[in-house]
Amino acid sequence: EESERKAREEAQQRAAKILATAVQRYAAEYVEEHTTSSVPIPSEEFKGRIIGREGRNIKTFEALTGVELLVDDTPEMVVLSCFHPLRREVARMALGRLIEDGRIHPAQIEEKVQRAKARLAEKIKEEGKKAAFDLGIDLHPELAALIGRLKYRTSYGQNQLAHSLEVSSIAKMLADELGINAQKAKRAGLLHDIGKAVDHEVDGPHALIGADLARRYGEAPEVVHAIAAHHEDIEPSGVLDVLIQAADTLSAARPGARQETFERYIQRLHDLEELCGSFPAVQEAYALQAGREVRVMVQPERADDEIAAKLAYDIARAIEGELSYPGEIRVNVIRQTQFTESAK
Repeated sequence: EESERKAREEAQQRAAKILATAVQRYAAEYVEEHTTSSVPIPSEEFKGRIIGREGRNIKTFEALTGVELLVDDTPEMVVLSCFHPLRREVARMALGRLIEDGRIHPAQIEEKVQRAKARLAEKIKEEGKKAAFDLGIDLHPELAALIGRLKYRTSYGQNQLAHSLEVSSIAKMLADELGINAQKAKRAGLLHDIGKAVDHEVDGPHALIGADLARRYGEAPEVVHAIAAHHEDIEPSGVLDVLIQAADTLSAARPGARQETFERYIQRLHDLEELCGSFPAVQEAYALQAGREVRVMVQPERADDEIAAKLAYDIARAIEGELSYPGEIRVNVIRQTQFTESAK
């Protein structure tokens, strides 16, 4: 019994030393994520152009991007506010191009937003390729693109791409210390949260979604299992499973890495948008002003003005019945019709 106790103590000391070594060897910057982006403007007169006559430009911009554009007394700067990093980045890129061009009107705004979405899709692919290249991992192009999307996703205020890179590096160091396959540990670490890139679009736990994606794009069974098991949605069965759990916990548990209140706030806004989007004829729903307003765009061919008015009432009652929130939420239902004709 004494020898068993000593062996257990030695094992615990050895495990603690391995974990401490891995954490000390991994040094990376961590930047806390926020929900706003600042965009510089050349002069104050641009604020008037951005707002437009009777606010037409700013209304068009907000409707197309789902991002709140704040034009206030801050000198030579406007602020974009949105909890969704992808939408905020599209808005930042589009607004930058509009300011650069100088011509700001609804048609131009629509064109720049569409171009920004296309450019961001390419940028996401490049981010994923770069992450895999930096770690020395050869990834299927679809998985690389999903890794790139994690740059615009947060969990408890922690950037998901930075977290995945950190988990991958820690997992490799732990694998080296334990003498197991470091390449597989790196892959599983990088891909462990891949399900979060699509969990807004697919139902189910992100670990199981991620494992399904990894399997679909040819990852090894051990890597797939480690992804699925990292939150114990399935039973861990091998050393790699437990190693990825440990690396994930080490990354998330660092002081200041995550903020629970921030995650609750983001989840509340996501739930608000999801509830509004569940109504028939709703095309898009955007939470603005920190959730104090929700802007609902309806499909004009499926909802006339009378239906749109009833929809605003029904959504407001559903929010009251299903969600918990401070203060009040203003529901704006927008039905917009656009006619285009060519002159030859």
